[in-house]
Amino acid sequence: MKVKNVTIGIKSVKEMLGEAGDVMKKLERGEKVPKKGPGIYFDTLDTMRKAITEERIRIIKVIRQRHPASIYELAKILGRNIKNVSDDVHYLADLGLIELQKAKTDGREKKIPRVNYEKIRLEIAV
Repeated sequence: MKVKNVTIGIKSVKEMLGEAGDVMKKLERGEKVPKKGPGIYFDTLDTMRKAITEERIRIIKVIRQRHPASIYELAKILGRNIKNVSDDVHYLADLGLIELQKAKTDGREKKIPRVNYEKIRLEIAV
């Protein structure tokens, strides 16, 4: 498994569009555009706080440390309702903070949550 770091940042829509415009201009001129690491950006700190809660960070840490074999096992480790854990895990997967591997056991399909990075960096432009 290749280990990476993930950046979570706060950027206004104007900043994001400006960066995208700069990249397009470089591409039009035939210049190489340096590849950035994986990142997730929110437009405000409040939006980020709603998405990245303490409980969701706890889920990420437990997956990284305990390697649960399913979302059900993760819910048992956390002592939480399976539906709520499943919702949080799928949301984190949609953000790209968790990978879900499909596996079949005894004819049943299950999803194995995986975290393949060591750090989350918080980046706030000033």
